[in-house]
Amino acid sequence: MQFTELNLSADLTIAISSQFTHATAIQTSVIPVALANKDILALAQTGSGKTLAFGLPILERVKALRSVTQAIILVPTRELAMQVHDALRCIAEKLDIRSQVLCGGVDKDAQIEALQQRPEIIVATPGRLLDLLNDNAIDASTITTLVLDEADRLVEMGFWSDVQKIVAYTPATRQTMMFSATLLPELKASMESLLTAPEMIEAHQANSVVSEIEEIAYLVNKGSKANVLIDQIKQHGWKQALVFIGAKDNADALCKKLNKAGLTVSALHGNKTQQERETILAEFKQQKTQILVATDLLARGIHIDQLPVVINIELPSNPTTYVHRIGRTGRAGEKGLAVSLVCHGESEYLAAIRQLTNRPLPLQELADFPVTDKPSSGENKRAPRDKQANRRTAKKTSIKQFGNKPKR
Repeated sequence: MQFTELNLSADLTIAISSQFTHATAIQTSVIPVALANKDILALAQTGSGKTLAFGLPILERVKALRSVTQAIILVPTRELAMQVHDALRCIAEKLDIRSQVLCGGVDKDAQIEALQQRPEIIVATPGRLLDLLNDNAIDASTITTLVLDEADRLVEMGFWSDVQKIVAYTPATRQTMMFSATLLPELKASMESLLTAPEMIEAHQANSVVSEIEEIAYLVNKGSKANVLIDQIKQHGWKQALVFIGAKDNADALCKKLNKAGLTVSALHGNKTQQERETILAEFKQQKTQILVATDLLARGIHIDQLPVVINIELPSNPTTYVHRIGRTGRAGEKGLAVSLVCHGESEYLAAIRQLTNRPLPLQELADFPVTDKPSSGENKRAPRDKQANRRTAKKTSIKQFGNKPKR
């Protein structure tokens, strides 16, 4: 469907047309409902265009009343806040609508000064927004629309208490829209408590993966993963690859190995400062860096144009994280590839992913990297007498007690 068919004003349609002509499935479903001022709980896959799904109705509403803060968009991470803000700002500026991003890691006084200009739209992470609300730096009584993007992640990351406090600052008559790529049953009740007679919109089957993403899983030895990764990157000649790993220290160690192999690589994780994170991500988006090794800090909401492949060098323990990780490729209708390097110790994680996504994900083997590791039997390899020997050793207090036994 074209944007001209969605009952948006002429000036907003013109502002969009320089970038887009056709609306995505989630935009086609959400925009009419949002324009009717109804609360919304929407399921939409990552890369489906949900930022404009809630952003365009906001722009349509706020352009009628200037110099009053009317919309708050809450997101779980700084990176997502910057991305959502940038996506909306390029359209908002054409309509003389001001927006402001608020997140930690940035000078608070500078943000307070910017808020004195009364931006119509605020994109924020919960902690910093609540801090500024408590300081009376924002008048939330004029808020007409509240958006929770990646709502399940806000719950999972422990932000729900802050969210509830933020909501208490806003009028009860506000419109609330919640968006998520996954919706676990235990999260649904928490999210619906803030909605009034919401319209449930499912642009896809819950917890599903977009059909444009091809998934491949290789069974490999745990100690061979770095070498397999290097071989795959060089063999396929990928111009860029986003590699997901579990721990910060592992990310830095992997970077060193990839650098030694002659690859241009950076690591992105929570130990980086906000400025470092922004620079690293910008360089990757500008294709100055070939490989980006990231922890799950980057799994949600980050858009990278035409990213050919996402590689899981370690599977996540949470299967919904897998859906978000691989959603960094195959965005906006583009084809994408997700490769997972799986060792025997990750079999339970793989089973959980298969169950959640309802996709088979068969394990393949690589001829150049034969699997020699054996699956764990679940039995303790140490013999009982060895345990007893250790206990006897632990009880010894004198060096004489360690002497040789008399010969018989």
